[in-house]
Order: sequence, then structure tokens, then C-alpha cells
Amino acid sequence: MVGLDWTRPIEIALTMEGSTVPLSEEEQRQFEQLERALAAEDPKFVSAMRGTNVRLYYKRRAVLAGVGFVLGIVVLMAGAIIPNTIIGVIGFVVMVACLYIAALSMKRISNASDGDDLPPPPPQSKRHRTRHDSSGSFMERMEDRWRRRRDEDL
Repeated sequence: MVGLDWTRPIEIALTMEGSTVPLSEEEQRQFEQLERALAAEDPKFVSAMRGTNVRLYYKRRAVLAGVGFVLGIVVLMAGAIIPNTIIGVIGFVVMVACLYIAALSMKRISNASDGDDLPPPPPQSKRHRTRHDSSGSFMERMEDRWRRRRDEDL
């Protein structure tokens, strides 16, 4: 909570809800100055902290999984040519594992936005329902009751 102006209740409320508040011009200037000083002091650390693009990481992972899948086919065929069942089973397991890894990587590539190095933002809070709204699960109704009780106490 360092850097908050406690006299501004909107900034506190937005921070408490998990939203981000843009930096002022002065804060932005100080932040850029700190970044330049850190880059001048330890460039190796800065390059390590920048990391790689998430999309590039998952694309590389999907390509490697594709290579592993082809290797699994080769091992499966070798097990079929040499009458050895265990080699064929190992090849099949390698194929399935690589297919699973490739599918997960492709899913994450489609979910990642361009240049996204951060985790996705937290989901938005649910809207408050009225007492007349009886749809929803038992837990949602209990949460609404708890929220109403807590709000009445304040």
C-alpha cells in the first residue's frame, strides 16, 4: 500500500477492489528514473526480469511437443516392426503426452494477448442481486445474505 494518497478515498477503494490506478505524471517520471538507474546498475538482472513473450514460450513448447509426437510415432512403429510390445506402448504414451502438451500450449497461445507477460486480471465482481431475484445457487444466495448483513452493520 506504499504510495497511496490516503486523502483520496477513490484511490483507496479502487486499490482495495483489485483494480489498478494510473500513476500521476510525477510518479511516472520517478518510476522511469528508477528503471533507468536499475538498468545502468545491473543490466543482466533487468534482461532476466523482462523475460520472454508468453506467446513465444507456448509456441516453442507446442513445436517441441510436435517433434516429440513424431518421435513417439517412430518409437511406436519400431515396436511394431520389432515384435516388442513394451516399445510400442512407450511410443504410444509419448505420443499421447506430447499431444496433450501441444493442446494445452495451443489453448494458452489463443488465450494470451500480444506481449502479455503478466497473468490475466482478476475476474470482475458479481453484481448485487435484489431479494426478488431467486435464481442462482444456494451458495450465491447465502453470500448475498452475508453481504447484506455486513452492509447493514456498517
